[in-house]
Amino acid sequence: MKEKYFSFNAYLREKFGERVHRISIDAGFSCPNIDGILGKQGCIYCNNKGFGVYAKSGKTIEEQIEESIIFYRRRLGVKKFIAYFQSYTNTYAEPQELKEKYDLIRKFPQIIGLFISTRPDCIDEEKIRLISQYKKDYLVWIEYGLQTTHNRLLKIINRNHTYEDFIRALDLTRKYGVNVGVHLILGLPSSTDEEIIEDAQRLSMLDIQGIKFHILHVLKGTRLEEMYEQGGVNLLTREKYVKMVSSILSRIPPFFVVLRLVSSALPDYLVAPLWINRRSEVVEDIRKELEKRGTRQGCLFEKFKNQRAKCKIIT
Repeated sequence: MKEKYFSFNAYLREKFGERVHRISIDAGFSCPNIDGILGKQGCIYCNNKGFGVYAKSGKTIEEQIEESIIFYRRRLGVKKFIAYFQSYTNTYAEPQELKEKYDLIRKFPQIIGLFISTRPDCIDEEKIRLISQYKKDYLVWIEYGLQTTHNRLLKIINRNHTYEDFIRALDLTRKYGVNVGVHLILGLPSSTDEEIIEDAQRLSMLDIQGIKFHILHVLKGTRLEEMYEQGGVNLLTREKYVKMVSSILSRIPPFFVVLRLVSSALPDYLVAPLWINRRSEVVEDIRKELEKRGTRQGCLFEKFKNQRAKCKIIT
């Protein structure tokens, strides 16, 4: 691995020998945190229109895929694609409906992967069994919106699930051999540096295959926007974020796929911090920080793992 971290692009090139692009899809699902089952307000930061190009667009799954394939083939020369069911909660339906929507990717021979973003409390064995069947023909991952391993922070952001819910979902998903990616948000309200490092250390000991970094950012039309305008939220600076990500990378296993280093948002919806949309610059800052420290992904993992093993023996 030439890079200082195991990037998603490097992972896909290793598997397919060429560039692969993800197509973000809004399949028309809802979420139990907004339809009244768990709550109606949703997570404090959530506005899917802020990051999903097709969120609430009204276009069919086929139209979204076809438009995206044409666009990225012309713009980047990409020939292979991953269908990423991204907007809202993409296992929040009966298995038959899930199958009908997932099966639409079979119409497009250019699609070689199926990625599904969901909540850890919206999974059961029947759904996982269904999803695992796509492994015969596709690279299959489930991305769980964990956000943090600390239940007190999950409560603050009105996530309405627990870390224990995630552990149950992880065990079930890996039972069927489906790859798991975990979303982690840095800069949550009242979170500490110590809690962020603990997140990294906890995740590093689990049977997950990838991690996706988010920075807490403010989108229009969210509860977080109200909190921000009232002065109740301190957002991370670019410099602080770079240092946090670098510290986490050194502690996670070198084989974790880094699905993304920094989140971005559509400019029309982004309130703050504006620097997140300078993604290439932020990624370069992280590379430079790792170089300055003389570290790379996983360089502290073995040391930490051994410490944990000793600790278990003592207790």
